[in-house]
Amino acid sequence: MPRAPKLILKSDIPEEEETLSAATRKMRMLRSLVCGNRHEKAARAQGFTVIAGVDEVGRGSLFGCVVAAAVILPENTRIRGLRDSKQLLREDRERLAKVVEQKAIAIAIEEIDAATIDRINIYQASKLAMTQAVLKLAPAPDHLLIDALLLNHPCAQTSIIYGDSLSISIAAASVVAKVYRDQRMRELHEQFPEYGLASHKGYSTRAHLAALEKYGPTPLHRKSFRPVAQTSLPWETPPQVEVIDVPTDILSA
Repeated sequence: MPRAPKLILKSDIPEEEETLSAATRKMRMLRSLVCGNRHEKAARAQGFTVIAGVDEVGRGSLFGCVVAAAVILPENTRIRGLRDSKQLLREDRERLAKVVEQKAIAIAIEEIDAATIDRINIYQASKLAMTQAVLKLAPAPDHLLIDALLLNHPCAQTSIIYGDSLSISIAAASVVAKVYRDQRMRELHEQFPEYGLASHKGYSTRAHLAALEKYGPTPLHRKSFRPVAQTSLPWETPPQVEVIDVPTDILSA
């Protein structure tokens, strides 16, 4: 006889679990997901042969470009430890990015600058970066696996929620894009050392917000993001720009 499911009462949940932040709970959930080639196999079962994973990083940053990568891996590729770049230490990301570069059939990277982000908004800028990265690929893909988006591109596409934690191709794109953008932020740290870009990569940390209050934004900050717009700007925020709220606890993307 089947056993009745055990009911879990709130009083049964450890106190520390109740006090976990939403970001911590989400990260724990993501770590429980298995990153593999199930979605790649499903696309090949439909007759597609050149499958590209596509992802972007830097969407929640207050500073600099948003970066997208598109990666085509050979069939049945396995890369031990590869998953969403946000869940990896820097040394693991950089090591895995090199493995992806060695194994990939093709890799393309595209960045969209802060001025364009302010002009067309971060959502459209992210899609533009991803589309341009796909268009750079040679050979051209016949199917795209994309993390939670669909693009204005003629080839077949599959949008996968938490795709960078589930699809090896999307995870590869996530890692490549993250390593590329982090290096760009370290380079720009030399130009704007007082903002601490090498540490937080432009995201909304306390140190970054404090630097914005003290020094004001640089020309590479995103004026359409509220934490930047609320500081003393050396220019007028264009009236056509929609100011975007960015949670202060976003550390990476």
